[in-house]
Amino acid sequence: MQDKKTYTFAPLKTSTSTINLRKGCIKPYNPLRVMENTEKKDKTAGILSEFPGVSTTEWEAKITEDLKGADYEKKLIWKTAEGFSIKPYYRAEDLEGLKDQMNSLPGVFPFLRGTNTEKNDWEICQSIETPDPVTANAQAIDAVTRGATALSLNAQNLTGSAEVTKMLKGVNAGENSLHFNSSRSYIQFMGWLEEGLKSTGTDVKKVRGSVDFDPISYLLLKGNFHYSQEEDLLEAVDLIDLAEKDMPGFRVITVNGQYFHNSGSTLVQELAFALASGNDYLAFLTGKGLSIDQAASRIVFAFTTGSNYFPEIAKLRAARMLWARIVEQYKPANPESAKMHIHATTANWNKTIYDPYVNLLRTTTEAMSAAIGGADLITVLPFDLDYKEPDDFSLRIARNQQIILKEESSLEKVVDPAAGSYYIESLTAAFADAAWKLFLEVEEKGGMIEAIKTGFVQDRVNESAKQRRAEIASRKTIVLGTNQYPNTSENVLQRIQVEEEAGETEETEIPGLTPKYLTISIFRGTDDFEDLRLATEIWENEGNKRPHVFLLTIGNLAMRKARAGFSTNLFGCAGYKVTDNAGFSTVEEGVKDALKAEADIVVLCSSDEEYAEIAPLAATLLKKANPEVQVVVAGYPKEIVDSLKAAGVDEFIHVRTNVLDTLYVFQQKLGVML
Repeated sequence: MQDKKTYTFAPLKTSTSTINLRKGCIKPYNPLRVMENTEKKDKTAGILSEFPGVSTTEWEAKITEDLKGADYEKKLIWKTAEGFSIKPYYRAEDLEGLKDQMNSLPGVFPFLRGTNTEKNDWEICQSIETPDPVTANAQAIDAVTRGATALSLNAQNLTGSAEVTKMLKGVNAGENSLHFNSSRSYIQFMGWLEEGLKSTGTDVKKVRGSVDFDPISYLLLKGNFHYSQEEDLLEAVDLIDLAEKDMPGFRVITVNGQYFHNSGSTLVQELAFALASGNDYLAFLTGKGLSIDQAASRIVFAFTTGSNYFPEIAKLRAARMLWARIVEQYKPANPESAKMHIHATTANWNKTIYDPYVNLLRTTTEAMSAAIGGADLITVLPFDLDYKEPDDFSLRIARNQQIILKEESSLEKVVDPAAGSYYIESLTAAFADAAWKLFLEVEEKGGMIEAIKTGFVQDRVNESAKQRRAEIASRKTIVLGTNQYPNTSENVLQRIQVEEEAGETEETEIPGLTPKYLTISIFRGTDDFEDLRLATEIWENEGNKRPHVFLLTIGNLAMRKARAGFSTNLFGCAGYKVTDNAGFSTVEEGVKDALKAEADIVVLCSSDEEYAEIAPLAATLLKKANPEVQVVVAGYPKEIVDSLKAAGVDEFIHVRTNVLDTLYVFQQKLGVML
């Protein structure tokens, strides 16, 4: 391994012997281009020729008729965060401009349809979060003996080869790939890993795996380089040199697209910025004398698959195709170097600590997206990861979800099962086009590192995160069990494990840790709602009264029931006790019961037409008996809103309400501390 001091730092660009993708040097080509498939297609229409076809015009006419005047765009077109307009149906004609894409073959450049030619056989990776080597070893052995074929391990607290030995003893590292994260010194760790594996009798030449070395992500998350830009990037050269000599089966650079996703980015941003990061590594490494084959073969892309089932499939397909095009520009000697190696992990962005078993449904569809999208390695995160250290049960369920998809659903038996789908092929092309345009924007700025320094990347991601947060707050995006249909009897304080604060590490002494640039922050979209509800639980746990909502249902049966259900869901999101009622015949009767129940909030549930008479009387009687009670109208009768406010109504809740902001207001009024 060469001494770092012998290197001289150069700008992030390729050497003159390769094609530079920086500004002014981008080759004009279509990323969707593929090798022509010269096989003749069967023109026989078969039995379907006996039935007349239905044109798009006829379909559209029928749809318009069935809509009965409703707006087609609003009712049937899905506008995605990426700016795509997803149609309600797709037909063969939608693929007419995608001839090259449709002629692509599995295992053939540009690998749109996967990197394998015969099967879609991915590795089942078990995520083991504990940093304790002994506990991790027990969980690892259990995982590999019960179906896992890969392990994701936490190297954060390892201090030598002896602890590596403890962690890996008995896991059959020659057969199961090993993927390490959170190491503090990757070069040092690789040495420990080699020694530890040898001590277990493992042939290190046969071990496959990766480490999550990614200085670009470090810059993005921390706002600075670990040591310096030069030193951090040169470590990649040393790692590749070490891997080539001693551990040829290891990929030593990870492009963490998952960090963008779990910071609230769009899928296009995740894809484009990951590609730009990968290209920065290629440009730097080839500029330091490594061949493109040496550099590309040591990179693994870590993507997240979230809850958008079909778009996530398309994202992975587009990712392989675009990466192959990028690598192609460096003219590799080995065509295999253009293959993208994908480690897909289920998203953490959309997971919840309330109603956590819903996370099982989320991770199942996310794992399916990863499998159908052609990931090489898939990690399903345990459903309870966000509030406790996963136990044997949650680890087993996470593992078995993949086993079922593989062995019972047989998703591994067909290469690119999405191929030919009008919808998914159209989505793939849309993602490829949008991500490529954003990738070129980054390249125009000098590459990913330079774009981070200017704040371009962070601004894009943070803007998307702000928008996604707002959509959850207003319930435009539904998170089951958290901002809609909450289980109001649930108490998570009983099951949350509080992490101990980490002590000081060597990193606290590194001057370069002082943030210099803007950052992005990893968080969950449900954090705000969960913090709000946890505040209610803590408030009650400290001996205070749990806020009580009384539904004064009266008048029109259909409207009062609908608005009672709406109100129950809304206030349940804050963990309030909600008392529903069958309906009152008079306002006075309802007010009497509300006061008897010592309600903090009384919600009037009726029709807009009846509020003009009901609401002023109810508000007057309630405020007279208890000036502190909050009187709320379920609905928004705009013609009489001002008069109802004057009569004593405090708030209005309705479908356009920003639920999060409204609940914050009630928390403050009731004195519940956040």
